[in-house]
Amino acid sequence: MDQTVKDAIYRAVEKEPFARVLKMKLVELELGYSAVEMIYNPQAMDNIYSMAHGGVIFGLIDEAFEAAGQTEGTVAVALNVSVTYVSSPKPGKCLRAEARQVSRTRKTAGFDIRVTDKDGQLIATCQALAYRTGKPIPFL
Repeated sequence: MDQTVKDAIYRAVEKEPFARVLKMKLVELELGYSAVEMIYNPQAMDNIYSMAHGGVIFGLIDEAFEAAGQTEGTVAVALNVSVTYVSSPKPGKCLRAEARQVSRTRKTAGFDIRVTDKDGQLIATCQALAYRTGKPIPFL
């Protein structure tokens, strides 16, 4: 993967308001792959059942999807995202979303995304499809 693109994606995620609010951190990035982590804080991230809000888990998934989708240096945007929620994390656990590109055409790219905690407990799985615009990422 081009180092200039890699550095630009790291900087973009560090500055992104949504990632900052949820304290997400891009921890790994390679061509077609990313890993993003955050600490599950129930005081800010619980739903009405005192379990992790699905939107928080989806946000972590989407951040990993977003980062992995840009690794060729061109803009990729979500066409479809299908999430299966498996379990709710325990308070204070570090959650990790890993996005891996599993298919690619001229205009689309498919990703398999998994969220686990540091103990390896599966929290959610996801299949996502990105539209590859071919336009250079604007934050280079």
